Amino acid sequence: MTYLDYQATTPLAPEALTAMLPWLERQHANPHSAHAAGRAAKAVVEVARDEIAGLMPEGGAVSFTSGATEALNWAIKGITGPIVTLATEHAAVLDTVAAEARKGRDVTVLPVGEDGLVDLAAAKAAIRPDTGLVAAMLVNNEIGVIQPVEQLAELARAAGARFLCDAVQGYGRVLTPEGCDLVAISAHKIHGPKGVGALWIRDGVMLEPLLHGGGQEPGGRSGTLSPALCAGFGAAARLAKQRFGADHAHGEQLFRAALAHIGSDWTLNGSRDERYHGNLNLRRTGLDVARLMSDLRNIAFSAGSACASGSGRPSHVLRAIGLSDAETRSSIRIGFGRYTSEEELIEALDRVDAAARAQKAAA
Repeated sequence: MTYLDYQATTPLAPEALTAMLPWLERQHANPHSAHAAGRAAKAVVEVARDEIAGLMPEGGAVSFTSGATEALNWAIKGITGPIVTLATEHAAVLDTVAAEARKGRDVTVLPVGEDGLVDLAAAKAAIRPDTGLVAAMLVNNEIGVIQPVEQLAELARAAGARFLCDAVQGYGRVLTPEGCDLVAISAHKIHGPKGVGALWIRDGVMLEPLLHGGGQEPGGRSGTLSPALCAGFGAAARLAKQRFGADHAHGEQLFRAALAHIGSDWTLNGSRDERYHGNLNLRRTGLDVARLMSDLRNIAFSAGSACASGSGRPSHVLRAIGLSDAETRSSIRIGFGRYTSEEELIEALDRVDAAARAQKAAA
């Protein structure tokens, strides 16, 4: 299998697995217990917390969650007041703010241009002095576009609002902007395990709890932590920091090679320049993506966001940048990174292109 679906999830790093194994095989203590075994488990959790914070701005604390979806729900529901967000946000944001709107909360969803970028003048007009929260994704999970998060955070700060950054696709790959008040991240997007994420909370920011109980985490999140998952997350974060430059250079090389190789029949969706270069979202007129995926079963790529791929609905992100339903249904997402070789990427692109051309010939 050639794996090219890095935006859905990343392969587990060997270093993360190594960090997890002792806590899966032999050491089973509750990290919230006061005995020696519990204190040892807690120490592993705290080391992981520090490693994860090493890729965050100064002046905040990491609270573990079950994943980014919980972290985003907590941040959105934990801050009061009107919300401003973007039309291309992940469903974990858009569905949560829609639920808040049904409760009577004021929500503004800003459009984006055909490049996928928000208009800062429109954002400034929408972020009023009574705004409670501004939420924007750093790197889009479908088209890879990098939003001007630092400028949006400045607009939020000027209006007295809190700024939430969904950094799930950017954490460990691009720098986390300094101006954020809340940052949601997930381990399995940086070669860590599934089932654990975190919310970074700036010092002084108070959130209402989403989960009630023991209040074990610094921000008040309740629930028993898994030392194994936390250890794997911490090891993945440490590795991402160590390999930041090398991973970035590798991704740049893969992106350049792929763009130089794809034919003129393919169109890149979203901005070419303001983009994370581990993502290619491509469309081809008349392409039957379901058939393409069936023909190429030993290449793992996506027809869009993995979180919504089973719904049968066209991608809300691609519609937001002005694509028709037919264009969204003829688009594919190819994601690559640390463990992708240039040879396997180019070979896969050749096979994708050949299968697409075969469809056209058969038609």
